Amino acid sequence: MTRLAALAAVAVLLLAARPVSAAAPIAIVAAENFYGDIATQIGGADVAVRSILTNPDQDPHLFEVSPAVGRDVSAARVVIYSGIDYDPWMQKLLHATQPANRQVIVVADLVGRHQGDNPHIWYDPATMPALAGNLAAVLTADDPAHKAGYAQRLAQFRKSMLPVLAKIAALRRRLAGTPMIATEPVFGYMFAALGIDVHNMPFQIAVMNNTEPAASDIAAFENDLRHHQVRLLVYNSQASDPIATHMMQLAKASLIPVVGATETEPPGETYQAWMLSELNAIDRAQPR
Repeated sequence: MTRLAALAAVAVLLLAARPVSAAAPIAIVAAENFYGDIATQIGGADVAVRSILTNPDQDPHLFEVSPAVGRDVSAARVVIYSGIDYDPWMQKLLHATQPANRQVIVVADLVGRHQGDNPHIWYDPATMPALAGNLAAVLTADDPAHKAGYAQRLAQFRKSMLPVLAKIAALRRRLAGTPMIATEPVFGYMFAALGIDVHNMPFQIAVMNNTEPAASDIAAFENDLRHHQVRLLVYNSQASDPIATHMMQLAKASLIPVVGATETEPPGETYQAWMLSELNAIDRAQPR
């Protein structure tokens, strides 16, 4: 009996010493890669992130859902998407399967944006900090064992946003009230953060909605460029049409600086680096 007891004790010790298999990472699906980037920054190794829209050369408005995307959404524990009709295909996928334990984050809701608002909300400096804080809370509630890690990475994210906010503040001090124009309102929230006087919004909204701008709006846009009533043109370098291309060419011919803005985070960059890159482009195009 003594020998059996000794063997049993050794077996117990060996079992106790055996490493416990780690819990599987929390599956997160983000409709757009900039949200997936934030999910990775907050979740670290405790999450597995799949971003759907990732190609900066692809027009997001022409995206078509594949069966693989549907399967990923169905299996996700957390789903993040923009809302307010920027990615309506995601709502359809979510309605197709509704597991009880799935968490859905609609980013527009976090920043109080509603139907009819400019849908390009990731250019609002308040959006990503709101998403990061909300996601950290969702992950902590679902996975309290890694609470400290989520909190630490959230603090790191907030710190990493400080250079972006400082650049916005510096440009606002220098450029507030400066007249500028855009082919569509992709950069609209950042324009607002910079205090820019944006011309001809009806033209921009028509292009965004794939409708023909009014003749009067086209004429006003051309007049602003030809007579230097604006100091910069921002165009959507990811999705364009003939009238927007015409305005970009006219701006260049009129020696108006032109800066491109994308709807998808460039490969290999973080959200912070992406925003700084576009702000720096504005800075360079407006010499002191």
